[in-house]
Amino acid sequence: MHPYMSSYSEARSKWRKVSIVTRAVFNFKSLLYGRNESRIHDVFLSFRGEDTRSSFTSHLYASLRNSGIKVFREDDSLQRGDHISTSLLRAIEQSRMSIIIFSTNYAESRWCLDELVKIMECNRTIGQIVLPVFLDVDPSEVRHQTSEFGKAFQILLNRRIEKEEPELIEFNLEMKWRTALRQAAGLAGFVVLNLRNESDVIEDIVENVTRKLDKADLFIANNPVGVESRVQDMIQLLDQDIQLSNDVLLLGMWGMGGVGKTTIAKAIYNKIGRNFEGRSFLANIREVWDETAGKLNLQEQLLFDICKVTAKVPSIESGKTILKDRLSQKRVLILLDDVTTLDQLNALCGSRKWFGSGSRIIITTRDRHILRGNRVNKVFKMKHMDESESIKLFSWHAFKQAGPTKDFAAISRKVVEYSGGLPLALEVLGSYLFDREVTEWKSVLDKLKRIPNNQVQEKLRISYDALNDDTEKEIFLDIACFFIGMDRNDVTLILNGCGLFAEIGISILVERSLVIVDKKNKLGMHDLLRDMGREIVRGKSPEELEERCRLWFQEDALQVLSEQTGTKTIKGLALKLPRSNEKCFSTKAFKKMKRLRLLQLAGVNLDGDFEYLSRNLIWLSWNGCCLPHIPENFYRENLVSIELENSNVKLLWKVAQRMEKLKILNLSHSHCLMHTPDFSYMPNLEKLVLKDCPILSEVSPTIGKLSEILLIDLEDCVSLRNLPRSIYKLKSLKTLILSGCIMIDKLEEDIEQMESLTTLLAHKTAIKRIPFSVVRSKSIGYISLCGYEGFSRDVFPSIILSWMSPTNNLPSLFQTSTIMPSLVPLDVPHSSSHELSSISKYLPSLRSLWVECSSEHQLSNDATIILDALYATLSKDVESTSATSQISNMITSALTQHCDQLHVPCSELSMKSVLIQMGMNCQVTNNLKENMLQKMDGNGFGEDSSVTYNCEGSSVTFEVPQMKGRMLKTIMICIVYSSTPDNIASDGLTNLLVKNYTKSTIQLYKREALISFEDEEGQRVVSSIEPGNKVDFVVVFENGFVVKRTTVYLIYDEPIAEKGEECHAQDKNVIVSSGDENECFLGEISSHAQHKNESIVCSGEENECFVRKVSPQVVPVDDLTQQKKKNLQRKWKTIKQC
Repeated sequence: MHPYMSSYSEARSKWRKVSIVTRAVFNFKSLLYGRNESRIHDVFLSFRGEDTRSSFTSHLYASLRNSGIKVFREDDSLQRGDHISTSLLRAIEQSRMSIIIFSTNYAESRWCLDELVKIMECNRTIGQIVLPVFLDVDPSEVRHQTSEFGKAFQILLNRRIEKEEPELIEFNLEMKWRTALRQAAGLAGFVVLNLRNESDVIEDIVENVTRKLDKADLFIANNPVGVESRVQDMIQLLDQDIQLSNDVLLLGMWGMGGVGKTTIAKAIYNKIGRNFEGRSFLANIREVWDETAGKLNLQEQLLFDICKVTAKVPSIESGKTILKDRLSQKRVLILLDDVTTLDQLNALCGSRKWFGSGSRIIITTRDRHILRGNRVNKVFKMKHMDESESIKLFSWHAFKQAGPTKDFAAISRKVVEYSGGLPLALEVLGSYLFDREVTEWKSVLDKLKRIPNNQVQEKLRISYDALNDDTEKEIFLDIACFFIGMDRNDVTLILNGCGLFAEIGISILVERSLVIVDKKNKLGMHDLLRDMGREIVRGKSPEELEERCRLWFQEDALQVLSEQTGTKTIKGLALKLPRSNEKCFSTKAFKKMKRLRLLQLAGVNLDGDFEYLSRNLIWLSWNGCCLPHIPENFYRENLVSIELENSNVKLLWKVAQRMEKLKILNLSHSHCLMHTPDFSYMPNLEKLVLKDCPILSEVSPTIGKLSEILLIDLEDCVSLRNLPRSIYKLKSLKTLILSGCIMIDKLEEDIEQMESLTTLLAHKTAIKRIPFSVVRSKSIGYISLCGYEGFSRDVFPSIILSWMSPTNNLPSLFQTSTIMPSLVPLDVPHSSSHELSSISKYLPSLRSLWVECSSEHQLSNDATIILDALYATLSKDVESTSATSQISNMITSALTQHCDQLHVPCSELSMKSVLIQMGMNCQVTNNLKENMLQKMDGNGFGEDSSVTYNCEGSSVTFEVPQMKGRMLKTIMICIVYSSTPDNIASDGLTNLLVKNYTKSTIQLYKREALISFEDEEGQRVVSSIEPGNKVDFVVVFENGFVVKRTTVYLIYDEPIAEKGEECHAQDKNVIVSSGDENECFLGEISSHAQHKNESIVCSGEENECFVRKVSPQVVPVDDLTQQKKKNLQRKWKTIKQC
């Protein structure tokens, strides 16, 4: 064998071993770095340094970096000391994409070819993107290794053979190089044969790379202050509900223009966009939508961004179909920026079904209405910047650093305050003031008070221009000029008087982020929006003040009134001067203001004929009016609101005129006011405010004719001694304020006629007693009276308890229990027998009573006091039977509907039974009722599997047993009693008394409470009785009734081990009623026959049974199907006929 061939053979054998090891290492690294480790490079650049490093490659590298793409380039990325082959292999594996720059001498480098082999391996194994660039070579030359490129490759092969490196002359290695070259040359790439268009080629390459990497990160800001915290808030909203993580979620971002919605949306797009299969950011939808073909372009852009294909959309409707078809299987992130109409939303995001599971759609808008209903899952309201963030952002633009310089610190805070935390204004003003002197800053601030910055205004005015019609724009301008800080309801009434449909108009302004309404219902507006509105007015007539439709600036209003140059253009005028600088003007100044509808004055006196004032005046606000009364020749029929605070008015007017349109009358702090006007001339008045009128001693009885009144405020009218009785006839009144009326000592019981009254404020008055009708009121929700303040549900029980004190005399109406509705429950903690005796005569008036005693001895005494009081009341009731027969019949009828009565014909004495159930209804209680019906006889009840205690008479005493593994769930009491034929129409039951000797408590429940035991109340009785407690149940009946037997059933829940075994109990025979002596009715009912809201009831009529609805607290185990209901009714019909 030739020595050369021998050497070749040995080298080949050695190389096989090396190749196997190398392949294993490569595969392991591919798994380790390509899949388990994050990609830390966007692009790996493979190139021949001698050919292109200082030219094409350098320029491409710079362009990629400038586009935000992370590029690995071997000459500046490798750390010193690294073995070059290991570092390069790892860098390739950690890159998302490789760009191979094939130059003439590329194949002459062994390292370039090794890189190429690894790149193509990563392309095959982990899907790495490969983009070839053919620089002055043809792809076919690379594919077949011909021409100059082929010569360079042959030089490499020859050089390695000459150096006798056997592992490099291995035939397999050469084949790997050739295969990699052939595969790479077959990929789509760029051919650059003429470097004269290098910049264009590089731009195309960068665009291609950006698209393939989906590396379209959006520019946020050079100094993104406050962005990260808001982005995290938004992401938290997106991920808040883990259960919805696979659903398509829509999130709305709502806020005024310039608040940073788009900036935050871009930051979210950059931060989480790569977690989705596709993403798209459609910017400035409002502007693009109105362009020619803008609608279609937006749909096409959405398709291109996500699907990476160019599709021509013929129409909006077909575009919807295409979007749904192409995107329904993709998990995408879409940001729709500046959406202004529902048409835009429907065209780009018509339904959640358009997108794949887990998709997220974010919508930014100035219009809250776009996000209403179920259009989005959540709404993120954009927050303005706080002071710290504002100063930092402003400083970056004004000083190019994070904070202001020392000389500018104070004035910088003034600019920041003016900006109101609006990022747009902070950036614009900061850039405008950069590198200017302090004097210039001061001049700019002074100018901003009159003329806002145009760049900021243009951005803010977009929302104003987008309003639907002139009425909405008029409302916005009126609020901006006159109504900031005023009550929304008041402004609504005034603007409605101007014919502006204010309810819907203000709502739209709030939705568009142009107006805000605070927690006190006051209208507000960002200062820059206010200035924008005022600038719109000023801009229509910059030079001629009298030609502006609204005057609010002090100097402008002063000039027009002083020079009497007003014109019919003026619709509103406000002039507020300090008291120290009061001025007087002639009424002739208003002569030409024929369209004036809004007039606000303070510190101003008017002299002359008031006939000159506009007959179209809607709102007159005159703080400090010096007139003793409104002149007769002042036309006031169109007035909706008269506000004369701090005035010298003694009498509103001498000659009354009918004012149908007047809604608001405010004479607060009028210290000379002696009489209220005749209210019959203002029938539609809704708000009357006479706060702090110290010499006002009476209110006209005509106040009772205000059928539309909602609020009356008489606070601090210290001379007012009483209210006219007619005031209590105001059924529409919602708020009555009497606080500080120190002479008023009484509220009449007639106050209950105020059926709409929700708020009663009467603290700091001479009232000593709270009328019972106040507590009885069903409408009062908040009260402040006699030291009690709060919501009625919290205060009323305390008021009643105060009446129980022996030191207080109860109102007379409280004693008329037989004709008075039941009151709220009353708890008396740690009572004494003396206290209980003092309230015992009022017990029939209470729905329930809970008494805590200090000992068993006291419990016995208190129980005796209670029972004596009840029986004493019953004796008195017998004497007044005729007077209360109607009420008694009503109660009897109610009890017939709510108690399980059991009636059987008898002779002279009628035997009946009543079943009382406390606690939850369940299968056991249903079975018990059935067993009771089966086993009852004229003398009582048969045995039952439940724990049962019975006794002759009206009382049962026992000790609650220990039931291991069970809890007491329900208590049922069955009472068998008799009555004479005279009482056959009545049930006789009045009260249930529960004595717990162990806990020393007494519970008393009135008949009405037993009829409709609510969940909470009934459960309270059950839960208060514990194992080992000694208890006594006592029932109280009217005179003429005799209790034969009382039985108490304690029903426990089932042990856990038994529940599954007993869930299908067999049907049982059930006795539901006992009738006349020694007779009963028997029927068979399924143990599952009880509907969840039904029970079986027998009326007092002979042989008559029916199924009725029961109170809401009944919660049975099983539902009754419709067929079972019918079967049940048929069986009871059979029982009736037997």
